[in-house]
Amino acid sequence: QVQLVESGGGLVQAGGSVRLACAASTVTRYTMAWFRQAPGKDREFVAAIYWSNGSTYYADSVKGRFTISRDNVKNTMYLQMNSLKPEDTSVYYCAADRSRTGIATISRDYDFWGQGTQVTVSS
Repeated sequence: QVQLVESGGGLVQAGGSVRLACAASTVTRYTMAWFRQAPGKDREFVAAIYWSNGSTYYADSVKGRFTISRDNVKNTMYLQMNSLKPEDTSVYYCAADRSRTGIATISRDYDFWGQGTQVTVSS
């Protein structure tokens, strides 16, 4: 079982930056990812970091603006979000996939989830 706890959300103006953190019991045994879900919409993939070599993968909508990373000592995963847009407004969730079969971008492929943190971008 992996416990995931997100933090760092809040209200930010368009063009601003926010860094989210996901504290976990481990960040190197599982592929870790960020998803987001806006009201009335499906949960969508944002970014992931592979368990073994730390390689990363991003959704096209955030590529070049968001950066996923991890601190193996602190067992914490981060999502640095820059150049934020109103359409980035969502509840952001961290997730862990124990399958070790590659980077998944579908939410049902992830086994453990945090409680979510709200990010609101004002125009």
